[in-house]
Amino acid sequence: MAAAAAICAEDEAPLAAAECAGGGIEKLDLGGGKRSVYLMDCAPVWGCATTRGRSAEMEDACATAPRFADVPVRLLASRRDLDGLGIDAGELRLPAHLFGVYDGHGGAEVANYCRERLHVLLSNELKQLGKDLSEMSEVDMKEQWDEMFGRCFQRVDDEVSGRASRPIGGAEECQPVAPENVGSTAVVAVVCSSHLVVANCGDSRVVLCRGKEPLPLSIDHKPDRKDERARIEAQGGKVIQWNGYRVSGILAMSRSIGDRYLKPFIIPKPEVTVVPRAKDDNCLILASDGLWDVVSNEEACKFARRQIQQWHKNNVIAAALSDECDASTDPAAQAAADYLMRLALKKGSEDNITVIVVDLKSRKKLKSNSEHGLDSSE
Repeated sequence: MAAAAAICAEDEAPLAAAECAGGGIEKLDLGGGKRSVYLMDCAPVWGCATTRGRSAEMEDACATAPRFADVPVRLLASRRDLDGLGIDAGELRLPAHLFGVYDGHGGAEVANYCRERLHVLLSNELKQLGKDLSEMSEVDMKEQWDEMFGRCFQRVDDEVSGRASRPIGGAEECQPVAPENVGSTAVVAVVCSSHLVVANCGDSRVVLCRGKEPLPLSIDHKPDRKDERARIEAQGGKVIQWNGYRVSGILAMSRSIGDRYLKPFIIPKPEVTVVPRAKDDNCLILASDGLWDVVSNEEACKFARRQIQQWHKNNVIAAALSDECDASTDPAAQAAADYLMRLALKKGSEDNITVIVVDLKSRKKLKSNSEHGLDSSE
């Protein structure tokens, strides 16, 4: 299945990605007039829509962190890809942008904590990587991402549960973030000029709109998934049919952050997907199951792509002006996110709904470091 694949070694990927984002990718000043995507800077724009919907409480959270970290190119490109660049690949890093959706249950505390903390831990992990990456194989690259995200998700889970210290009022203390029955999904996408890297824990989802086709970049962690059920039962747990399949008859997902009353059956370990960007990539959709329970991958991609195209068609002058402004949220991507949220409501979604649409073909560039801080909404 495509979402479970490791790094795809497509020969045309570097050049295709350079073409795919048009003006959304700008050259880094590394000399030589190189055209490789590994010498370029991707500045995607996005829209985010979120609503409590028909639920009594709002427990979703979402985060957008433009330029949250620099990713070593050797975590993305093989030695073969870099041989012709004539630069020290061990020193080269690409600016990266993070988007996340966190669907809380039992309360909003864990989702909100993930929103504020997960990208910080991942940024620290990336900063600590050294020159020992130079001889990694493609398999090693995938394993490195698995390990990094695994440590970040586990650390957040430990902090949430009070097993590890966390920053509280300028000090480090071991104190639970929420009661034992509160938890959250976590799905995160890292976007740079050459690749998309996705980590998923739970049943939120990321779908890439490639051309006119949806490409799921995550697989929902449901208790009735064959491998998940086997893991739970091997630990002595049970999957019970009670208004859907649930762990111990309670939780309708098999992985999450928090939920310490259901451990060891519920784990925070994410599944990671790394894919090269391609010329026909249109947009990326991250959403909680409030969308995916009622809207298919195909529908979401079709309507998001259509809304972005329609906005640009109807707002030619506004689009030109928006290219010159500093705001990173984009009216076309926002129109797509709003439409998907309204569509889920119209189709009867009973849950909170959170949708992020990242336009991978945008012409807008981030203007300055002043806008590189975290932008998030609940």
